[in-house]
Amino acid sequence: TTSFGKRHTKSHTLCRRCGRRSFHIQKKTCAQCGYPAAKTRHFEWSEKGKRRKTTGTGRMRYMKNLSRRFKNGFREGKF
Repeated sequence: TTSFGKRHTKSHTLCRRCGRRSFHIQKKTCAQCGYPAAKTRHFEWSEKGKRRKTTGTGRMRYMKNLSRRFKNGFREGKF
């Protein structure tokens, strides 16, 4: 219809933290991750949403080596 032709403004733009097009320009908050809030937005009622965001979905640069370091009692380096 003719009404749809008038839709050319964006209410959401890219978010710095999650990279999705969910950052509301007027509200200045992300609908997906809750940025600029310190804690990431997630809810107990969304099982799949939690699965997408939890530990293990990223690179885990710190956590990857933790089990090995724990096994050695956090002793590293020199013999």
